[in-house]
Amino acid sequence: MIGASAAAIAAEVLTRSGIIDVAPFSEVLVRFLTLMADPAFLVGAFDTIVAWAVGLLLATVVAVALGVLLGTVPFLSKASQVVVEFLRPIPSVALIPLAILVFGSETEMKVSLILYAATWPILLQTLYALRDVDPLAKEALRSFGFGRLSVLWRVSLPSAAPFVATGVRVAAGIALVVVVAAELLSGGESGVGVILIEARSGGGATDVMLAVALWTGVFGLLVNTLLVRVERVAFRWHAVRTGALT
Repeated sequence: MIGASAAAIAAEVLTRSGIIDVAPFSEVLVRFLTLMADPAFLVGAFDTIVAWAVGLLLATVVAVALGVLLGTVPFLSKASQVVVEFLRPIPSVALIPLAILVFGSETEMKVSLILYAATWPILLQTLYALRDVDPLAKEALRSFGFGRLSVLWRVSLPSAAPFVATGVRVAAGIALVVVVAAELLSGGESGVGVILIEARSGGGATDVMLAVALWTGVFGLLVNTLLVRVERVAFRWHAVRTGALT
């Protein structure tokens, strides 16, 4: 709270003194509050959040399923390593023109880009987590006659789950950046990015642009806080074991 207050005061001083030539922070804060009653902003924010949520959900399902497959079948893991390392560094923003051509609707375009960008952190976390599962625990279950699927379900997946959850949390932030960038660069019909474009083309209303950016940051902060609390509740045993929670 102290840090946020200090940042707000610093922003007000810098903007009022003209050092930074944008709307004063106090005006941005007023606009931030009035946007809560602006139908155009609410509709745009809803469209952005829907695309973000659908893309993140699909990325989680695809990445976990693919990670389990590659992490438990050594042949597939080695065969796919080059492909994964080649595709992973490609920025999703560079694929926006292609996505516009391939997908008919704006929502499909945004979801596809989120799916691509958000899959990698979850996939990599799943792969690394499965590789680091205690081999003694797996061997102990096998010695009692449990098969590969039983060992995967009873040992590997529970051990990997906290790390997969961390991957989802990282992917959530990436997905938010990607969806806004896609709206900005594609010039769509609705979304937070479209509101920013309209504010820029309508005379450069920096108070609107900063207020919308502030709302985006607040949403990202709320999502991250929620996911952290879910992790602590769902994987309390992991936090206790690693010393993060005593």
